[in-house]
Order: sequence, then C-alpha cells, then structure tokens
Amino acid sequence: MKIGVLGTGMVGHTIGSRLIMLSNEVMMGSRTATNPKARDWVRTHRTGASQGSFAEAAAFGDIIFNCTKGEITLDVLQQAGAANLDGKILIDVSNPLDFSKGMPPTLIPALCNTTSLGEEIQKAYPNTKVVKALNTVSSQLMVNPSTLPGQHDLFICGNDAEAKNTVTDILKEWFGWRHVHDLGDISNARGTEMLLPVWVRLFGHLGTPNFNFHIVKGQV
Repeated sequence: MKIGVLGTGMVGHTIGSRLIMLSNEVMMGSRTATNPKARDWVRTHRTGASQGSFAEAAAFGDIIFNCTKGEITLDVLQQAGAANLDGKILIDVSNPLDFSKGMPPTLIPALCNTTSLGEEIQKAYPNTKVVKALNTVSSQLMVNPSTLPGQHDLFICGNDAEAKNTVTDILKEWFGWRHVHDLGDISNARGTEMLLPVWVRLFGHLGTPNFNFHIVKGQV
C-alpha cells in the first residue's frame, strides 16, 4: 500500500519506519521536498521510503497519517491540499498542545471543550475520512504496544464507520493493538485530546513515556 506520512518528527519517523517494515511504500512529507530530516530517514531504508512536500505525500498516499504538531496541523493540511486528501482516510495522531507558557503544556483554547483538532480537520475537509487515533500514547507504543506488558487500551473516533474499521485493522494487524475502543463520531476527539494534560503529568510523575491507560469495566 502507498502511505503518506505528514511530519518529520519522532512520530512520523517511527510510524513511517514501521509501515516500511510491513512492505508498504511510504512518502514522508514536509514543507520542502528536500527536508534534511526526511532525507536522513529515507537513507535509513533501502527500499520503500521516499520524501516530498506535504502536497506530494498527500497525493502519493492511499492513506495519510498526520504526524505534525497540533499547532500547525491545519496549516500543514492546507499545504497538502484538499484535492489530495479528497476521499482518503486521514489518521490524525496530532494533539493541540500549547507550549507558549512553558511546561506542562495546556490545550490550545480555541481547540478544546466545545471543539477539537480532529473536528476542525473534519470540518475543513468534509470529503476526507478523518479518524483520530494513537494520540494518547508515545511513539514507541504506537507501533509496538507489546513493549508495555499487561493489558492496555487505545481509543479511536471518526464519522465514517468503514474508515474506522480499516484503521482498526491497521492498528491490530500491523501495529499489534489488542484493545481498540471506538468512542463514536469525531466529536469524541474532544475527550481523547483532553487526555493529554493528564498524560503529560503522568510522564513527569513516572519519569518515562512508556505507560498507557487501561479501562476496567464492572458488571452492568
């Protein structure tokens, strides 16, 4: 499968590399087609990896992973181009974190409580099948949850049921997730994005990003 990965940070590198290990073709997109981080990532893989602009990566991919920082995501997707995203599944991994006042970050005020970044993406690109996923775990766990022993959970949401089924298959069959909770439509991204302030504080408390949430259900 051809997959576009938007973003050249740790998340983009980790997801892109895992996808290549699974024999997919991956193009990493950035603001410029000659981005040095993307170039270095391509060089680490003998086959299957390429780089381009955001627009080129979006056009290349049958499925798109948005691995950009939440504060620039909407700008990035505008550069990617609506026509290149039209009809495709966009797996949104980003979080609308505001670091302007230092650590720990808060959520960007305009992108929480009554909306979310996931919702704003879907609103801006109504013909794109946005699925929020993987935004509540570290990059290492995203593609290899077995590095954390025991039972733990992942959350997804989105408006398109078929797209969510496809993403769930990717999460389970390619990345190894056993427990994926479909929370419903894309408005539920408000909840999963609001987990990040808790996640950041747990990171500080535990001293490691190698942790996750587990849901325990009682008798109905």
